[in-house]
Amino acid sequence: MPGPTYTQHALTLPSYPRGSHLITSDITSQLSEPLKGVKVGLLHLFLQHTSCAMSLNENWDSDVRKDMSDSLDRIVVEDKANKGIYRHDAEGSDDMPAHIKSALIGASVSIPITNGKLALGTWQGIWFLEFRDGKHRRKVLATVQGERE
Repeated sequence: MPGPTYTQHALTLPSYPRGSHLITSDITSQLSEPLKGVKVGLLHLFLQHTSCAMSLNENWDSDVRKDMSDSLDRIVVEDKANKGIYRHDAEGSDDMPAHIKSALIGASVSIPITNGKLALGTWQGIWFLEFRDGKHRRKVLATVQGERE
């Protein structure tokens, strides 16, 4: 019986505005071939940036994504009045809060693969959280590992 296989794939997300976005279909469309034939395995997604995040969360009600963004903005305030609450502010008032939010949420998720499909729960989806005001092209390194059919 052959051992597990490992492949890596560089993905680029579409440019999203600040907020929480459901990206499950973006990810699965870019990985349809690598996932195909994986009987049992794991998909690891690693976001290669420090001012945005990835999470697994609610995939049905878009209000959850809006509430999450609003809640994070209340927890980690932006220094729009330039009161000097952050030392790191060279890239704008949204930059340091973006780093803090990224550290709180995280830059990666791991999802089981079963028979070539992501084994997400009924209400789970892959989220991308953009914490900066400007639109950016974000890169994700996807590692697919598992036993193939």
